[in-house]
Amino acid sequence: MPKMKQTLARKARAPRPTAPRAVLAPAVEIPEVRISARGAQRLKGGHVWVYRSDIDSADVAAGALVVVKDHRGKPLGTALYSSSSQIAVRMISPNAVAAEELPALLRERIRAAITYRKQVVENTDACRLVFSEADFLPGLILDRYNEVLCLQILTQGMDSAVARDAIVRTFAEDLRPAGIVERVEPRVRELEQLPPRPSQLVHGETSASIFTMNGVRFHFDGLTGQKTGGFLDQRENYAVAEHYSHGEALDVFCYQGGFALHLARRCTSVTGVDSSRPALEVAEQNSQLNGHEIDWIEANAFDLLKDYAGANRQYDTIVLDPPAFAKSRRDLDAALRGYKELNLRALKMLRLGGILVTCSCSYHVDDTSFAEMLTAAALDSRRTLRILEKRGQAKDHPVLPTIPETSYLKATICYVV
Repeated sequence: MPKMKQTLARKARAPRPTAPRAVLAPAVEIPEVRISARGAQRLKGGHVWVYRSDIDSADVAAGALVVVKDHRGKPLGTALYSSSSQIAVRMISPNAVAAEELPALLRERIRAAITYRKQVVENTDACRLVFSEADFLPGLILDRYNEVLCLQILTQGMDSAVARDAIVRTFAEDLRPAGIVERVEPRVRELEQLPPRPSQLVHGETSASIFTMNGVRFHFDGLTGQKTGGFLDQRENYAVAEHYSHGEALDVFCYQGGFALHLARRCTSVTGVDSSRPALEVAEQNSQLNGHEIDWIEANAFDLLKDYAGANRQYDTIVLDPPAFAKSRRDLDAALRGYKELNLRALKMLRLGGILVTCSCSYHVDDTSFAEMLTAAALDSRRTLRILEKRGQAKDHPVLPTIPETSYLKATICYVV
């Protein structure tokens, strides 16, 4: 027994090899934002925005990743903060997200968005790949035009160097485009108090491509034109309008010819009207690309329809696809008057059995208001309408029922009796 004690003692005194101690980088503390009971209720209802009027306390840098807590201190998730927008908080996850985890989260969301489009998009090599809040990537828009991607960053949070790098790198590595163009809206950057930045190629070698929708070919250049270059949200409506169209057709607010080029495959003649000469020049290039003869007219749509209606010009198919008349709720009444005037004049110009395709991309003009406007225009023009279809945006612009703002496009197709 004494001998055993000696042995144990010697073992106890012998030095033990030790692994080197890991030096851990200190975790970056995520600032918190406290919101009112009203703001918390909005998030619990499935929305992802908190307005500045519902911020109780926030000592946060512009564009920061923040923990959102209710007025009692209960965590509600993680968000991106804007120091200038009336939408102060845009939720990015209901869970805690560390700053170092943000790039991986962005990559995961982008890849999920691409997977969704593979399931729902067909008959095109152009679509919206990321639709901001509808893809849980608030402040990020990305459109694909065949080999070129067109990117828009709309918020302080998505404009950070970390977020930008993750976004561009993911698309470049996963899709291997010929080019990625960042399309900048100066007014948006001004409102978000972001430094000026030019529209430019941020990856690859080209900003231009030719893409196809429903078998119709279009020119695209990400550094010219409106928004990201084309109205992809109308893609499915283009095909449906073509299906119903016939005879002599008039496409009002035609831009680069989306509806007109589809109608030209069925109608005996097509006229496109727009106030933008550069847009019409691209429309003419598109018509040549597809081998169609289309008359393009540079004119104010309201004035032209007034003159044509007064001259008793008649058509079999008319498309009305104006820009958003209601940028905010206070513009609603004026917008509805504008829509009614356009539709009233168009209805007077349609022959019996004619087709009216009438659209609104104003979120603040809801389905009910748009339907009431169209009914009033029909009564005033003494025409009877049969509603063939009521449609919205293409499925690559997904609608989330808990975020009404994701649903904005209305397209009604009518048969005129």
